Amino acid sequence: MISVMIVLFFGLLALAVPVAHVLVIASGGAILWGGELPTMLVAQQMVNQTQSFPMLALPFFILSGSLMMSGRLGENLIGFASELVQRRRGGLGSVSVVGSCVFGGVSGSAVADATALGGMLIPWQKREGYPAAFTAANNAAAATIAILIPPSIPFILYSLVSNVSVSDLFVAGVVPGLMLTAGFVGVCNVSARVRGFPFLDIPFDWGKFGRLFVEALPALAMPVLILVLLRFGIATPTEVSVMAVLYAMAAGIFLYRDMTPTRFFQAMIAAGIATGVVMLVIMGSSVVGWLMTYAEVPQRFADWCLGTLKEPWLIIVAMNFIMLIAGMFIDLPAAILLLGPIFVPLAQVIGLDLTQLGLMMVLNLAIGLYTPPVGTTLFISSSIAGVSIVKTTRELWPFYLIALTTLLLFSYVPALTL
Repeated sequence: MISVMIVLFFGLLALAVPVAHVLVIASGGAILWGGELPTMLVAQQMVNQTQSFPMLALPFFILSGSLMMSGRLGENLIGFASELVQRRRGGLGSVSVVGSCVFGGVSGSAVADATALGGMLIPWQKREGYPAAFTAANNAAAATIAILIPPSIPFILYSLVSNVSVSDLFVAGVVPGLMLTAGFVGVCNVSARVRGFPFLDIPFDWGKFGRLFVEALPALAMPVLILVLLRFGIATPTEVSVMAVLYAMAAGIFLYRDMTPTRFFQAMIAAGIATGVVMLVIMGSSVVGWLMTYAEVPQRFADWCLGTLKEPWLIIVAMNFIMLIAGMFIDLPAAILLLGPIFVPLAQVIGLDLTQLGLMMVLNLAIGLYTPPVGTTLFISSSIAGVSIVKTTRELWPFYLIALTTLLLFSYVPALTL
């Protein structure tokens, strides 16, 4: 039955069928082929997975991001990031990196980040003399910082399959997010010096910087407020997500005064579509996860790893390799929901902390977002820059180097996470 499901899964993926539909069809086909389980199981498992109070945090965090990114607040964030780094060598490229870091505290989505920031910054960077392929590579890699800085949609999904506290995952994501930010800014700086990229040689304007900081402060404060509320047990993740929506609406109505019924309606539509896509993936993966548990796949995989690889450090290498490969072909939400139930029991056996595993998983799958052949932020950024995927990929090697180094550190140095 599991073999049939695997064949159907990869066969349908090769035919470019949407992942959510692939999950439902593959699991349903496997049940029909086996004949020992009722087909009603598919519908039951799909519905059961949606009956979760913590999952309500997903649509509200997505809505808060849509509300904040679509108004003046988004423009203020870009202005603040630009004023902060654009005068340094590689500063025009670093705006994308720092912008992704601060936008991550609002959106929690790499795809939204790559689209919103790329649409504004890539044309500007090209006009200033940056190579189109480099701007695309920089935006594709930097956008993934957004899924490490709280609130993070992937961390919420991982908590569903691992029962790890969302608060612990959010806190754990801050340090690697800042490390990637610093590393990617370094790539922009070195590239600019070696390749002679232009930069703005004008004095730093402290008055303008202070004004932009104050205007961007409501957005910069949002991830801090989320961490404080969760870390000290003041509110649950779902309650915090509702507060984030109210916070975004209050900022738009009373502070920036740009919240109109039309903009609110558009944000609701965008959040509804994004939530529907994620929820369908969650529902489909729940059936696949149940079938794998029924067939004892996680236990068998753990036994095989312990019997073959034996050493925990080798098992961690194998886990990272599998997650990297999966991220190249499967959408990030589906990969988390499929690999989580397999790797969680194995991590418990070898003594790997589940918070550390969650961080490893998101870092691995984030790299997959800008790696061919199915890199989502890679395709978005290349399209905006008007350059081929091949040319963009050639510019990505220093970003891969920084990301893989960060992954290794957080895979083998638990103190960085815990």
